[in-house]
Amino acid sequence: MTLPLHTDTFLPYMRDVARCERSLQDLGAAWRLIEASAKMNCAEEAQGILPIMKATQAGFGRLERELVGSLVGEKLGNVQAALGTQARFVIDIVVRNLFERTADVGFLATDRALCAFVAGQQTDADAVRARLLAYRQKYTVYNEILLLDSRGNVLVQLDPEAPVEGSTDPLIAQTLASDGHVETFRASDLRPGHRNALLYSRRMHHPATGAVIGLLVLSFDFHREMRDIFRSHRDADGRTNLMLLDAQGTVIASADERWIAPGSRVPAHTGSTPQVFIHEGREYLLQTCPASAYQGYPGPAGWQGQAMMPLNLAFSAPPRQSLRALDAATTTGLLTHARRFSPPLFEVMRATETIQRVVWNGQIISAGQPGEQQKLKAILEQISETGTRSNAVFSGSISDMYETVLDARLGHAASQARLLVDLLDRNLYERANDCRWWALTPQLRHTLAQPPAARDLPQAAGILDYVNSLYTVYRTLFLYDSVGRTVAASRQALDALDDRSAAVAPALLQRVLALPSDQAYAVSAFEASPFTPGEATYTYHAAIRHPDDERRVVGGIGIVFETARELQAMLDGCVDAASGARAFFVDRHGTVMASTQTRHPAGSTLPVPAGLLSLANGQHQASVVEFDGQYAVLGCAASPGYREFKVSDGYRDDVLSVVVVPLGAVQNHTGHARVRWDAASGAEEGAGRGSALQSYATFWSGPHLLALPATAVVEAVPSALLSAQTAADPSGRVGLLPPQPGSAVQHLVWVFDLAQLLGGAPTAAAEGEIVLVRHGLHTIGLLVDALHGVPEFAPGRRRPSPLSQPGVSLVTEIIQPGGQHPIIQLVDLPVLLQHLLPPVLPQ
Repeated sequence: MTLPLHTDTFLPYMRDVARCERSLQDLGAAWRLIEASAKMNCAEEAQGILPIMKATQAGFGRLERELVGSLVGEKLGNVQAALGTQARFVIDIVVRNLFERTADVGFLATDRALCAFVAGQQTDADAVRARLLAYRQKYTVYNEILLLDSRGNVLVQLDPEAPVEGSTDPLIAQTLASDGHVETFRASDLRPGHRNALLYSRRMHHPATGAVIGLLVLSFDFHREMRDIFRSHRDADGRTNLMLLDAQGTVIASADERWIAPGSRVPAHTGSTPQVFIHEGREYLLQTCPASAYQGYPGPAGWQGQAMMPLNLAFSAPPRQSLRALDAATTTGLLTHARRFSPPLFEVMRATETIQRVVWNGQIISAGQPGEQQKLKAILEQISETGTRSNAVFSGSISDMYETVLDARLGHAASQARLLVDLLDRNLYERANDCRWWALTPQLRHTLAQPPAARDLPQAAGILDYVNSLYTVYRTLFLYDSVGRTVAASRQALDALDDRSAAVAPALLQRVLALPSDQAYAVSAFEASPFTPGEATYTYHAAIRHPDDERRVVGGIGIVFETARELQAMLDGCVDAASGARAFFVDRHGTVMASTQTRHPAGSTLPVPAGLLSLANGQHQASVVEFDGQYAVLGCAASPGYREFKVSDGYRDDVLSVVVVPLGAVQNHTGHARVRWDAASGAEEGAGRGSALQSYATFWSGPHLLALPATAVVEAVPSALLSAQTAADPSGRVGLLPPQPGSAVQHLVWVFDLAQLLGGAPTAAAEGEIVLVRHGLHTIGLLVDALHGVPEFAPGRRRPSPLSQPGVSLVTEIIQPGGQHPIIQLVDLPVLLQHLLPPVLPQ
């Protein structure tokens, strides 16, 4: 059952948002009360601010709804995205793993020794069982291997705990009639005692006649594999249950079987819009992800990954406090990118500016009134107090939403990095298995045991070609003798070798010759090989032993992994390039092995924090960094190994994955933004008692806190109202401000970038404020970064600016507020207008 989405559905589970909503309701009532009080007590005196108050009161309800809706939507969207990521990881890992099984069964079913036994040419069952056991020791993902004749009689099996004499399973007839592998998942008499089994079967042929004589069945250790996947990719606190579903929505495997048991039918949701579903009386958010084909293999028909989270747990995770971990400059720099980084966050910030502008304009009006108008001053004090409370609520909301946005992106980047190294280790595990098993091929062992002149090299090359056709992840497979000379290779790669003795480096050859058993293997360094000139790769090697003397090594087999292509495919398949995300595989030195970004190609050094390169195996981390001139979320994970591979088999080769999600260009001057959000209007009080205090309108332009006499300021309006913007103008003119309803200015006004007039970097017009000032007959607009306050200071606080030049400098005096407050630079308005006249402003 699906429930419709309403904000009220989620507020009981979002305690922080519910608190915010209550605060906003209280503030809305306060704004209505102030407006009513102004109308009743000082309607005439308050004529200048009533339009502002009316607009504020009318808009506050909308802001309340939008803010709460934005907070709910952001939190809900982040949870839904996280569920989708987990669901996709489950099915992607399963499909990639099972793809390898389809190749394994195709190769093993053609093993000459096994075919000879099933055909009756060889009768030593113990020797065949030992051969199958040697295979399973290498491919530990299988818990059973069976050989059956064409009537379903079991000739050999490995699992002594589940003996089977024969089978009537329909897969036998299906396999015998098929020219390819057969994939079966259900209960089977071939695996007694198992609820269901994942079986891969393929028919076998007579070595001499080619007649169908029986079949080979591989039983994949499905339940252990799913436990490993769930353990690696489920959230640590267990609020989410991960599942694998069939096409009918029946649970095949569950991370928590006591919660949702296999065999249960659960709702599915493949859409991107969040929906609430009821399952067994409990409300859930969930996401379902169908399988995507890998190397042309679609996975078992209809299988899907799913993540389900109870609605009452979905928003209960403690925050990472990622915002508090950032320095102030990074925090404020990121906020400048809020529109792209998080549209809801941007809207909340705009709402905060609206409240701040109302208070600032109210104080400007108050500064221009005679001192005896106490009623109006009382109203303005209420506006200031309520505005300060409103700003605090909005600022807290910004912090909460910012935390939510960052937490989601940090978690997603870390999860993607974990998936990448997991996929890599799982993939390379198969490579280590392949080389060891193929080294046991009887024909290859016999070939190398013969004198050079007696070797059937075409047969050996044919075997390598056949194997390479099944395992398409290899550039080539090659056979070499005990002195390192390559004697056969797949895909005619031998013809491209200039020196057939150069395919195996001397040191690596000695390692292969010294391998102690058929369980051991050797891997080249990640570097170019004669088969991949100019392209770094891994080549996996195993010793080939004399067929009559296991202690005698007669050569080896090398399998050249298509490293560049396969690593690139992993990165491309896991990272959404359209979102700007980038991904890399690097070694412990930061050298790039594969990359989705041309700026950092393979072989270059990735500029990541040094501490990430020393992450312990299996560990992951995500943080906000500066990367290529951008603020970015960077997730990193170190390879954990898979099963025994890189864990207990003696092989060590640490690879790290790095996922980078850009958030916006690094800002050079963001110091003003800290005060922009934290400074309350009127926070700076004059200290010169006994003297007449003068009011100043203060604002930020670049890193500077500037001021004008409040009596010269008309009001502030949002820079979004700017129209007819001009191109780059040496005068600093940025456009025209048209007349606005309810504004004190009812004619076109030229607007100038104050930062540019002061010799600084241009102001971002889309994110600033316009301060309207009047001097004599002239009214102009000054584009600034942010409003600050309207404090009062005694004349004794003013000092001549040590850098000013009379009649030339736009700043001739400074104000020293005292305490921790920054020095304020006083703009000389007559000099400013004289600077703009006559070429810019009309007389």
